[in-house]
Amino acid sequence: MSFGDPNNPYGQQQGGQPGYGYPQQGQPQGQPGYGYPQAPPVQPYGGGGYGMGPTEMPGGVKAARVMLYVIAGLQVIGAVVMFLTGAAIDKAQDDPSLRDDVQFQDLADFSTGAVYAIGVGALLWGALAVFLAIKFKTGGSGIRVTTMVFGIITAILGIYPFIVVGLAHTVLAILVTVFVGKSDGGEWFARPRH
Repeated sequence: MSFGDPNNPYGQQQGGQPGYGYPQQGQPQGQPGYGYPQAPPVQPYGGGGYGMGPTEMPGGVKAARVMLYVIAGLQVIGAVVMFLTGAAIDKAQDDPSLRDDVQFQDLADFSTGAVYAIGVGALLWGALAVFLAIKFKTGGSGIRVTTMVFGIITAILGIYPFIVVGLAHTVLAILVTVFVGKSDGGEWFARPRH
């Protein structure tokens, strides 16, 4: 067998065989033949091209945003309860008939100013939750880190009065922290903004 023999399977191919990765007659040059299929182009970060971040907020980040609004609503409810409690203490302190009541004595141990301060703190904490939720659309890594710290502190504060509201705060805060801390959350907050 010679080097140029067309029957030699190891010899040099003359012009190539149609159908094995070589273009056939009438087939455009950019199209592959019957060989390995051409892989689709890879576009990182959801199709935006290299260096572009995701163009749509991931589902976990959207869920965390909604949970922040729920936490803010719970904070408002807690603030209203604190203000009503403070008003009840003020009213009870002015009523001499309640001074012998055991429940009043337990309630009177709290300072009215401290109860109102807790209510104002709850409102401010809720306002921070709303601020963070609003900034999810345009915020960067600083908003992500602040949200994670907010979630951790909220979860810890929700553990102490472990009632239904405290449990709800703890669960929501843990979920917010996890969803924002995931890799798709990191990509969302690290994306380039115009």
